[in-house]
Amino acid sequence: MKRLCVIAGDGIGPEVTPVAVDALRLLIPNLQIFEAQAGWNCFLQQGCAVPESTLELMRECGAGLFGAVQSPARAVAGYRSAILTLRQQLGLSVNLRPVRSWPAISPKPGIDLMVLRENSEGLYVGREHMVSSDHAVAERHISRQACELLAQRTAQVARQRETKRITLVHKANVLPLTCGLFRDSCRTVLEHEGMGALVDERLVDVAALQLVEQPEAFDLVVTTNLFGDVLSDLASYWSGGLATAPSLNWGEGIALAEPVHGSAPDIAGTGRANPIAALLSAALLLRYHWELRDEAACLENAVEAFLRESHGVGFGTHTTQRVAAGVLSRIQLALE
Repeated sequence: MKRLCVIAGDGIGPEVTPVAVDALRLLIPNLQIFEAQAGWNCFLQQGCAVPESTLELMRECGAGLFGAVQSPARAVAGYRSAILTLRQQLGLSVNLRPVRSWPAISPKPGIDLMVLRENSEGLYVGREHMVSSDHAVAERHISRQACELLAQRTAQVARQRETKRITLVHKANVLPLTCGLFRDSCRTVLEHEGMGALVDERLVDVAALQLVEQPEAFDLVVTTNLFGDVLSDLASYWSGGLATAPSLNWGEGIALAEPVHGSAPDIAGTGRANPIAALLSAALLLRYHWELRDEAACLENAVEAFLRESHGVGFGTHTTQRVAAGVLSRIQLALE
């Protein structure tokens, strides 16, 4: 029996996660749902952004759906981003971020790429310190083990997608030790997996330019934590923007689906939040973690049919309700 830990989080999180949960209930009728807390509001109430009880529940369930996190723009004593804490504490070392053309909302057809991002290291380890009042230092951590895990998952995804191209993105010309270790570790694993012929490389600045110029030329983009964060947000333009951008934080025997869009506090409570990213994140959980490919396809097809038949969705006061009704009704119809 499948178990799901739902962490609504901040801002629009409590508005978009119920839509994705309803979709999963339709596709997995015996799904058990458990709720947990994490985020900025949780920190304000409990003094902790991710309580130990949330980590324990995630480990017990082995699967989760996260809504959104709101983080202050300045350092706050004792606070660290909830999603970064969840990724690191639960060993969610790989992040999948697909980008594809959708009817009515994508500015260009024929795009189907995925950014695979190392999810636990790089600059996001959070090791910063002040050398003096006007000099700050941040450490960048790259390990062979994390890079090899990323490459192994890349090979797994590449086989499922029947990938034609794997692009390693780095900046080894400027960072030869950290980016060099990333590149060489990934190449070694992919060659061992029989995929050496599919691998090419791009410097991160060139990759950014080409994702704007010719996104359809990419298939799998494999990169480090910060570069993957930036490039996937950039590429999400081609799928209709962050409102449609899903992700999956993926570890060994555990995964956390997470829409990319953030907490959007300016529209929280207005009914304007678009749940498509949450729905597509749930589809990633179905496809890659639970290995329920037919159910994942059913959910993705329902989103696609809704967008095609409704000619896209406007950001009005009933966006959440309209998308939920449209997608869920199409899932129900497909299951009949």
